[in-house]
Amino acid sequence: MSESTILVERSERVGIIKLNRPRAYNALSGTLIDELLDALRSFESDPSIGAIILTGNEKGFCAGADIKEQSELSFVNAYNQDYLKNLNDGFFAVHKPIIGVINGIALGGGCELAMMCDILYAAETATFGQPEITLGTIPGAGGTQRLIRAIGKSKAMHMVLTGEMISAKEAEAAGLVAKVLPSEQVFGAALKTANKIASFSAPVVAMAKEAVNEAEELGLKNGLRFESRLYHATFGLDDHEEGFQAFLAKPKRVAQWTHK
Repeated sequence: MSESTILVERSERVGIIKLNRPRAYNALSGTLIDELLDALRSFESDPSIGAIILTGNEKGFCAGADIKEQSELSFVNAYNQDYLKNLNDGFFAVHKPIIGVINGIALGGGCELAMMCDILYAAETATFGQPEITLGTIPGAGGTQRLIRAIGKSKAMHMVLTGEMISAKEAEAAGLVAKVLPSEQVFGAALKTANKIASFSAPVVAMAKEAVNEAEELGLKNGLRFESRLYHATFGLDDHEEGFQAFLAKPKRVAQWTHK
């Protein structure tokens, strides 16, 4: 029986997924993608999980697509099977926040995978890049679309057209990464953040994530309208009432969320 390409753990209300193809630098094989999406679906449907962490290992996060598998694809095969669309679709379907923890390289599909996460924490040794141009192709899992939204047109265009990498500090300065920490601290810090997020009302967290994500898709006027509708919807939640009652209590107490 072949070894699993991912490792799944949990810590309190946090689900943890670790990519596990160390000899291939966690390259995105078809099997790894399938197992990753299965794990995401499992955590998404588990009410005891409030947030998800996706990470690699000390060598790197992900080196990108499996070049051997990809080299065997023709245009017709890639087109007919909508190659990598299932990866994008799988992440879009997850309402729970996903924190990516990046050690070492996140290149090509690995950089795109990182950008599918909602928050990125990076080790000081992390590097990000879209080197597809050096292989005679272009990013195909969101690199040309998400990168420009994360770091702006000029920097995104430079990375895509030159294939050059940026450091963790450069990624943080550009807005791609939320925090940069020493390698030995980054996972612990991300886990602390994930547990904090998971401690809040699950439906409110999901609404907040949806509202922020829609900001990338909608103009300001429509975005404000969308935000208002979700904001007003929270007024119907038991957790909204509990949050206000806990705040107004004398003395103020910690809210006890029921996730309803």
